[in-house]
Amino acid sequence: MAIAGRRRIDSIRSLGMEHDLQLRAAARAIYNACYPTEEWAPCGFDEAERFGTVHYRQAVGAAQEARWALTSMEERQLLLSVVI
Repeated sequence: MAIAGRRRIDSIRSLGMEHDLQLRAAARAIYNACYPTEEWAPCGFDEAERFGTVHYRQAVGAAQEARWALTSMEERQLLLSVVI
């Protein structure tokens, strides 16, 4: 695998996906809903995760956006105050 591709996978892993079981479950649900068969994606979720495919990265991004959308305004303000 190319070095740039490896870095991208490492950066996804550094987001906490391997330790954030809720986010991983959401990404899996989104992946399976959007790519239900091999006609839509070349492999299943586990293999896509291992190789960091574009389909996997899109599902992770959607899961992260869904998490943010489902976070209450109070929680958002608290998170932003901690970051800033």
